[in-house]
Amino acid sequence: MYRHFLKRLLDFCITFCALVVLSPFMLVFIIILHFANKGAGVFFTQDRPGKDAKIFKAVKFKTMTDERDTEGKLLPDAERITRVGRLFRSLSIDELPQLWNVLKGDMALVGPRPLLPKYLPLYSKEQFRRHEVRPGITGWAQVNGRNNIPWTRKFELDVWYVDHLTMWLDIRILLLTVKKVFAREDIAFEGEATTHPFDGTN
Repeated sequence: MYRHFLKRLLDFCITFCALVVLSPFMLVFIIILHFANKGAGVFFTQDRPGKDAKIFKAVKFKTMTDERDTEGKLLPDAERITRVGRLFRSLSIDELPQLWNVLKGDMALVGPRPLLPKYLPLYSKEQFRRHEVRPGITGWAQVNGRNNIPWTRKFELDVWYVDHLTMWLDIRILLLTVKKVFAREDIAFEGEATTHPFDGTN
């Protein structure tokens, strides 16, 4: 019952209340990013596969400028990310707009993190099972190493979550996520979400 009905209901109710409470803060974040990003915009959207690999637009706060070199090419990520962006990343503030994705039903609060569509053909049959549930803002792999473990281990953790999904596991993951955010563990920056791209073997 939790997996098929109650989880979505709780996600909607919790997310709606969170957006109401956080909206004044998010307005302040928007104003700060407007100036910090030097006119590059405040939101960053990207196609991501959701439940059953259905593509949706994931939204996050943008943490980098659009500065380019003399040839018109974007500068490296390390040169475009702002100090504000680094702070927002370290506190996971950049993830807050994904609450809108949860409210719409594209995502859940807890679930396997949505990755790039280009990885879809590279998954094994077992790895592809991570798409049997809605992707989450946080997940079992994120509280068990995130960017410090190989891709194959992340997918094992994702599938384990799919097979063991319960309300108590979700609560545990949320509590561990809060702990990691305050400890600033396993932080990644936009464009540096992993140590290397997934190629189907690593």
